Amino acid sequence: MPVVTHQVRVRYAETDQMGIVYYANYLVWFEIGRVELLRALGHAYSALETDGYILPVVEATCRYRAPARYDDEIQIETRPSMLRGSVLKFAYRILRKAVDGAEPQLLAEGETVHVVCDEKLNRKALPDQYAAALRKLMD
Repeated sequence: MPVVTHQVRVRYAETDQMGIVYYANYLVWFEIGRVELLRALGHAYSALETDGYILPVVEATCRYRAPARYDDEIQIETRPSMLRGSVLKFAYRILRKAVDGAEPQLLAEGETVHVVCDEKLNRKALPDQYAAALRKLMD
């Protein structure tokens, strides 16, 4: 399934005392991946909110494979993996960018599950233009 890739550089503030990226920052990078995926499809997440929709995370998983460190260039790979009614799931892979011809190194992989809601947390169907764009990427 096609993925949308976004690159970031690990900032010092994202690391712990051992110089390793603090585990919760991977979830922040998952969020960056979701936002950039929607942007790549021509739909800004901010516009979705302006239209009265939010995508709260109801479940998140992350499997850590290798540590990321300060100043690493990482790639966030994001793809929609499921859309059923008001439930939406994204899958992620975080990789250290390849250096000197080596393969990128898998650092972490995970998923987030979201329920499409209005501002009062009532379930809603994802607007057609977003759903169609995500389904096209999943096909």
